[in-house]
Amino acid sequence: MSTVIDQRTDKTSALARLAHRARKMNELVVLIVVIVLFTIMSFASPYFLTWENMSTLAIGLAADGIIAVGMTVALASGGFDLSVGAVMGLTAIATAYFAAQGTPMWIAVIGGFFAAAVVGSLNGWLISRVRINPFITTLGTMTITRGLVYVISDGSSIPMYEPPAFLTWLGKGDVLGIPSIFVIFIIVAVVGDFLLRRSAAARQVYYVGSNAKAARLSGINVARVEFTVYVLVALLAAVAGILSLARFGTATPAMGTGAEMRVISAAVIGGASIAGGMGTVLGTVLGVILLNVIQNALVLLNVSVNWQNLIAGSILIVAVAIDTLSRRPRSARGRGRFSRMLASVRTRRD
Repeated sequence: MSTVIDQRTDKTSALARLAHRARKMNELVVLIVVIVLFTIMSFASPYFLTWENMSTLAIGLAADGIIAVGMTVALASGGFDLSVGAVMGLTAIATAYFAAQGTPMWIAVIGGFFAAAVVGSLNGWLISRVRINPFITTLGTMTITRGLVYVISDGSSIPMYEPPAFLTWLGKGDVLGIPSIFVIFIIVAVVGDFLLRRSAAARQVYYVGSNAKAARLSGINVARVEFTVYVLVALLAAVAGILSLARFGTATPAMGTGAEMRVISAAVIGGASIAGGMGTVLGTVLGVILLNVIQNALVLLNVSVNWQNLIAGSILIVAVAIDTLSRRPRSARGRGRFSRMLASVRTRRD
């Protein structure tokens, strides 16, 4: 009996060690997968590597990519935010609504950002001060915010009539042939990656996510870090909302629906951990690219949208499973030692 237990334990330990090594080279692995997919699709579809399709791919991933940068920070801090999609929609709807009432566009945009900041502040306060679980908190604010979107819009789209040229350029323009919305995403990603790697203040997020109690004892204001994280996530979701409004020229109540799952998937695929204390913006960017390349490939190959959802959900489960396994080596070895001790005791009794 003990031999069977030890064999199972050894198998678990081997899987855990393999997953742990994979995490260390996670960014390289995701990059290789992206390159392989690009190579396969270049043969599978003559339309994949065309400039038009690459531009469409870049534009399509920009909004999710910007939100994913914020989600990486939230995951690194030991939490996550399910309300980002609703905040994105609220920002777009609020901005379009204010503009439709004759408010100058720059004031309307500020109003949209203010609405997002309120939701982010509420999340931050409930999580950092009231100590409500991030899942419950952001699930609740997601529902409230999405309901507010439908109240403001009365369930209808709000079009932008004669938007300013600069706003149109943000959503539909380009910089040296590269879509401007994608350029903005790259800027946000580069700044976010630099701060998380180099800024001492930003790296406090990792300390809090790894061990909040130890971080507090070392002098870090954990509540302030957590509060700031959720406000930042909301503001990045607002940026995505404004850019999406500029891109489509209209705000719809469903805008941003499902974004939370896509960006969490991208961040976890890129190496962030749902347990906190880990994650890089570079890895998340690669995760966003990977998910969008897969989606683009499925569209070009005429795969049913139902299969697309199934595949996206499967990818998330696999990524979370790898994340969980990578944290098991120590506990698995502990169970192995315990099993051997138990077997030894039973042998002496016999």
